[in-house]
Amino acid sequence: MGTIIAVAAAALLLVLYYISVNNREVALRKEADAQRGTIETVHDTMWKTLKQEAGVTEQYREAFEKIYPELISGRYSDNGGQLMKIIHESNPTFDNSLYQHLMQSIDVQRASFAQAQQRMLDIIREHSTLLETIPAKFFLGGKQKIDYTVISSTVSKETMRTGIDDTVELFK
Repeated sequence: MGTIIAVAAAALLLVLYYISVNNREVALRKEADAQRGTIETVHDTMWKTLKQEAGVTEQYREAFEKIYPELISGRYSDNGGQLMKIIHESNPTFDNSLYQHLMQSIDVQRASFAQAQQRMLDIIREHSTLLETIPAKFFLGGKQKIDYTVISSTVSKETMRTGIDDTVELFK
């Protein structure tokens, strides 16, 4: 009788472990699917934000370039001896705070995108570990790994392919 209870308890524990492992695998797949949507949303937000902020900054620059010569010529073209007046007056200045804000947005948006991709890689790592470790792999033998391609740049892909990163000139 004691042997039957021990076998039944072991079988019950095995079934419960099987259910737990399978539920965890399903949860990781669902999380990966959701993270794909998050990555797309973050990427979309990033590019829309940067494109629109860059557009506002460019519009400001163009408007300033257009009105500044008119402002200055209107002030100093009619009377002689106005050179000293230009030194003492407060003339309109180009405000570069839009560019500073744009640079901050680039930093924030790119970091947010990188974080979303890093979370996906963490999910994949956790899922792969579950599939490959004993005893879970005995119950999950037929399950496929989560497929994901990291969104990157041509420069990064080439660096990873060749193992060489000697591009130090940022502005060429």
